[in-house]
Amino acid sequence: MVSTSFKPVVARFIEPIARFGYKAGITPDMVTLFGAIGASVSALYLLVNGELFWASIAVTIFALSDLFDGAIARISEKGATQWGAFLDSTCDRVTDAAILMGLALYLIEEDDQLVAVVLGCILFGSLIPYIRAKAESYKIACSVGVAERTERLIIVLVAIGFDGLGVPYILSIGVWVLLVLSIITVIQRIFVLRKGLLV
Repeated sequence: MVSTSFKPVVARFIEPIARFGYKAGITPDMVTLFGAIGASVSALYLLVNGELFWASIAVTIFALSDLFDGAIARISEKGATQWGAFLDSTCDRVTDAAILMGLALYLIEEDDQLVAVVLGCILFGSLIPYIRAKAESYKIACSVGVAERTERLIIVLVAIGFDGLGVPYILSIGVWVLLVLSIITVIQRIFVLRKGLLV
């Protein structure tokens, strides 16, 4: 996974910035809310108005702030908390939905049938974290899948950005790839959950 492979490299880069932010009085919750609100508002406003390229840039910038909340939490006196994990997870769901909702609204305005595929992405994208959470409530580890959140974000933002630059068919390819990989990930997690429950 992209998120797993690059995590050590990213951690070394952001730790000094996180320490500076922590000393300046910035809390993990502040960073989480800043990133989620900024990404969601940017996605909904810019996508609905057809500014696909700038939407991808703005959302990417705000999404990068998600790297810092965990880093600040780890170096703080309290450390990572269950509340922080809940808030981060909830804000991630809001951001993901806002991006795809903004894209869907744009496609509806354009009378583009691709909107049906985007709605499918919203459905299966919401199932991926739900299945993991349900599995973990049964004490079953379930973080498997070909497309975790980082991969899904990269796919949709790259497709949106290049479509905004006029690259033909890239949005169609991107959302179809996103849908297929999301379905595969859902199936993978269902099998892991089923196996864990039947042991």
